[in-house]
Formats: sequence, structure tokens, C-alpha cells
Amino acid sequence: MISHGEDVILVLRQKHMRTNEVTNKYFYLSQFYTSVFLCVKGLQLVDIDRTNSQRAQFVFLDTPEREELIRQFNFAARNSPEVMVDAREFEQATKKLKDRLYQERE
Repeated sequence: MISHGEDVILVLRQKHMRTNEVTNKYFYLSQFYTSVFLCVKGLQLVDIDRTNSQRAQFVFLDTPEREELIRQFNFAARNSPEVMVDAREFEQATKKLKDRLYQERE
């Protein structure tokens, strides 16, 4: 069993990955609001990769649902039930992601 600390070490070893690339276990994404949406939908954010000082990448534990969720977020019709989320959950996830993003800078 891998502990959270070992997960972070594994992510750090894979810092060479670029935007929207998939490893066996992790998915990297640089789009902020897509990342917020994935958090609200239950995907686990494991790290923020700041290798590129101009653009952070959010590192998620990859799941089989991830590709479909991103497709829904980007291409679903307006007011589609598949992309509707609770506004308070979206706001909380936005604040949490921003806190982590700015915390990483310190």
C-alpha cells in the first residue's frame, strides 16, 4: 500500500510531464476552472506542479471517469444536467484550490 507521502514523491519524480498528459496513475491539467469542476465531481487533487513558473498544473489521481467529465465540462450543452453542480460546492472548491495554489508559492 502506498502512503500519501509516497504518492507525492512519485508525483515529484514525474515533474517532466506537461499539460493534460496522463501517467499510469496521475493526470495533469492546467485549466483552473476545469480543475475546480473535477474537484466538485469527486476527483482527488494530489499535488500542484509548479515546474513551469508561468503556469501551474493541477495533478489529479486519474480515474476512468476523468475523460468523460472533462468532455462534459467542455462540450455539454448549456444547463445540461451532467455539468450542473451546487454553487456552494463550486465556490468552496474554488477557494480550496486557490488556497493550495497560493500556499504552494510560499
